[in-house]
Amino acid sequence: MNSIMKVFNINLKTTLKIAVRSLASESKYPNGMSFELNETQKEFQELARKFCREEIIPVAPEHDRTGKFPWEIVKKAHELGLMNTHVPEELGGMGMGVFDGCIVAEELAYGCTGIMTALEASGLGQTPVLVAGNKEQKKKYLGRLIEEPMLAAYCVTEPGAGSDVNGVKTKAVKKGDEYIVNGQKMWITNGGVANWYFLLARTNPDPKAPASKAFTGFIVERESPGLTPGRKELNMGQRASDTRGITFEDVRIPKENVLIAEGAGFKIAMETFDKTRPPVAAGSVGLAQRALDEATKYSLERKTFGFPIAAHQAVAFMLADMAIGVETARLAWQRAAWIVDQGRRNTLQASIAKAYAADIANKCATDAVQIFGGNGFNSEYPVEKLMRDAKIYQIYEGTAQIQRLIISRTIIDTAKQQA
Repeated sequence: MNSIMKVFNINLKTTLKIAVRSLASESKYPNGMSFELNETQKEFQELARKFCREEIIPVAPEHDRTGKFPWEIVKKAHELGLMNTHVPEELGGMGMGVFDGCIVAEELAYGCTGIMTALEASGLGQTPVLVAGNKEQKKKYLGRLIEEPMLAAYCVTEPGAGSDVNGVKTKAVKKGDEYIVNGQKMWITNGGVANWYFLLARTNPDPKAPASKAFTGFIVERESPGLTPGRKELNMGQRASDTRGITFEDVRIPKENVLIAEGAGFKIAMETFDKTRPPVAAGSVGLAQRALDEATKYSLERKTFGFPIAAHQAVAFMLADMAIGVETARLAWQRAAWIVDQGRRNTLQASIAKAYAADIANKCATDAVQIFGGNGFNSEYPVEKLMRDAKIYQIYEGTAQIQRLIISRTIIDTAKQQA
């Protein structure tokens, strides 16, 4: 009996080895994974890279200095198809995935994260309509953005409600076939330039109502009577981006502009973040890569004690740590984007990517300034701007601390379910 089993095991091992060799010879990626972009993605990456090099980098310092909104760049990006890539083909878009959009986001952020944010924030405003809009809503509002270089905005944060979404006080009261909205929003990216907004407002007056039932998502036209954007905020970084407060005074919204149904707003907002946090992480990586490239170039030009400073281990190791951060942060956004494109929930991976990439962007920008020394502290050199631009990545679309809260809760809940 033992001899029979021995022969069986040998034959089984031989069969498995043959099968593995067969799969390896027939498959381009024998281990089931690929770290290579397809040809279409490579073309879009190169297009975005060329656009960044020729259109964004030359004007970025001026937009940072003046705070002027980059309308000319928006128009050119729209013409080239670098915007609205995720809008379905039946609406005139290209129907590309989150991963594809992240490729473009990283390349544009390399040139200027303020300009990239102006473009990407429109994607944030559109995503609630993409995930929850009906056929008519999508055709009207997404189709409009395809036809002309217009922008959307995501209107959720308030002076007293950022990370604490349940603290939103803007109210929408139903009267007949309309909702009457009153309240104040704050830190709204594209607030003064958007054609329409996604708005999250409280429709359940009960203060004890759970967030999952208390809020409703609306599409709001920019020209609605009673809707007033405030002044453009003067921010530390990403100054090309338009950030404002918005006041709603008896703004009337037709019931057909409700997304899904009354009470579904919180779910829509959270599902949106699963799709938009990977592009934010990709933008962080673009900035980190720029910091690494600028620091490397400078370290080869600047000499001390008769040698380029890159020859000193203290500087060389800083460059090495920057490279480690860039590579791993890029893998993080790629995995988060890939998962959501598979139709699977990626909340954990999106928060990991967003938190980690934001931290890496800040570390790389800080280290780049250090490598530049006194020159790095001067606005005549590019790394000073990178350091200012990087900070907001640890704040908007969920702070670094909120991401860690999401990550820890997910890990703990999963462990309890498996216990």
